[in-house]
Amino acid sequence: MSESVKPVQFAPLTSALDVGFWHALSQKKLDDYKLDDQPKPLQGYYYNGDQDGLSGRLCLDFNALDISKECPPHCFHSHGTLVNFNILDAFKTSDKINILQLAATQIWKDITSKEAIRDPSLLSRFVLLTFADLKKYHYYYWFAFPALCAPDGITSSKPAETINKVYTEEQLQQLQTSYDALVTAHEGKPVAFFLVYQDGDNVCTAPLTEYDNIRGSHKVTFAFCDPCTLEHYPGWPLRNYLALIAYHWGDHFSGQDVPVLCFRDRTREGIRSSSHSVMLSLKLPSLSQTSDCPKCVGWEKNQKQKLAPRKVDLSSSMDPTRLAGSAVDLNLKLMRWRLLPSLDLDCVSQAKCLLLGSGTLGCNVARCLLGWGVRTITLADNARVSYSNPVRQSLFEFEDSLNGGKPKAQTAAEKLKKIFPGVNATGHTLSIPMPGHAVGTSDEAVAQMKESVEQLEELIGDHDIVFLLMDTRESRWLPSVIAASKRKLVINAALGFDTYMVVRHGLKLPKETAASSDSCEKTEKGIEAAAAASSSSSSSSTAAAANVKDVAADHRSTWKSPVFRAQFQTSQQ
Repeated sequence: MSESVKPVQFAPLTSALDVGFWHALSQKKLDDYKLDDQPKPLQGYYYNGDQDGLSGRLCLDFNALDISKECPPHCFHSHGTLVNFNILDAFKTSDKINILQLAATQIWKDITSKEAIRDPSLLSRFVLLTFADLKKYHYYYWFAFPALCAPDGITSSKPAETINKVYTEEQLQQLQTSYDALVTAHEGKPVAFFLVYQDGDNVCTAPLTEYDNIRGSHKVTFAFCDPCTLEHYPGWPLRNYLALIAYHWGDHFSGQDVPVLCFRDRTREGIRSSSHSVMLSLKLPSLSQTSDCPKCVGWEKNQKQKLAPRKVDLSSSMDPTRLAGSAVDLNLKLMRWRLLPSLDLDCVSQAKCLLLGSGTLGCNVARCLLGWGVRTITLADNARVSYSNPVRQSLFEFEDSLNGGKPKAQTAAEKLKKIFPGVNATGHTLSIPMPGHAVGTSDEAVAQMKESVEQLEELIGDHDIVFLLMDTRESRWLPSVIAASKRKLVINAALGFDTYMVVRHGLKLPKETAASSDSCEKTEKGIEAAAAASSSSSSSSTAAAANVKDVAADHRSTWKSPVFRAQFQTSQQ
């Protein structure tokens, strides 16, 4: 072989799979495919406008499994076949040679039947073998991009040159305009394989079906949209295109060069350019007498450049619970960046909140805490969901009030988990002893009261912030005393028909630890931030903060009792 005649080398495609594709495959596997491992139709796309240095990529996104969806604008459709195996061994031991040959046979059939002339996108096909471990979100996959090989090889008679050395700037503009008109004529769908010819000084394009009509009077160049960005090499889609040319029109170029345009159409900063497209002059053998499918290659190499499958671990991003947690955290970070840069979201999320009362206030406070990223929420209540509750209390539904009603605290905790599975929500049935209310003298009643107090004290001790959201003032006294003794931050909220009250109890530092460490101060600030997120209070940590509107004590309330008021005030000291 002379130095001027060299074998043509083609830049292979590389696979580019979006995370959304694996999410869609997981849903299809669970809902539709189940144990069905028969081949399924698939679609991908490639692009001929990448910047220099990027390899040609076949992309699969969330819509790849829905062949009715259109490709992104200015991208070119590729027909795919998905084979999803149920077990890893079946994936590893599958007959790769036969799978690739089946795809090649389909391409050859489309070529010989002229179907690929009518629909050139059939020249671009791929095969994807997968195994999805949905327990660990580990995915094994292997791509094949079937390419037919000419028996005697394909050579280049002269080095590749950029198109700006062949066409003038005006002719390049004509080429772009004519190609855009060709796309418009095909209902706006990009055309990956087409013809280019000159009518005088004008450069025109035409579909492959027009070859026989224009070849007699014009010199025809075979053009394709090339995803490759290398200056001296064509991209992988050219291989099957050359097989089609050699089969149908190879005899027309006996001893002559076949001109090929690798059309690369790039837009950067609003400026469109095709001057980096490449012109080739190829020696092409005729395949018109060939009936059997030519040899086929195309399995993709892995990251180590070996013919082997690839593996991707998406456990950190595919678990819906983790996805939801990431989305919530991102939303809060955006709010912090824009509104409150000093807010320590990590401290807020780590704050443990106890909600005493799971009614109207309890449901809404819980939802608010959830929105601010609090991950540990405990609810306590002794009531059950009644028929009147769901319309006012946002965590309950009508079904929760049937058959005597479900326990409020446990039901509210379950609903929080449904809203956001990443929350650690628990519910406890708890009756809080109240001053001025009879307990009973029986041993059973006394034991029950002691158990309730012990449970309340344990719950308060295990949490950082206590929300008092009960119906009566009397029920707030004991939790206030216990919380003050344990130095827990307390948010006291109450609603009336047209009145409300929100009080944040003071959180005093012990005198002996007044000079606290930086880590302690950070923890205190984080606890206060979580409390402020739900109560909108922002005063100092050593004084109580209040937001009150027209509060009037009922004459039957023990709030007017001097003993009760003295006990309550003592709890704030």
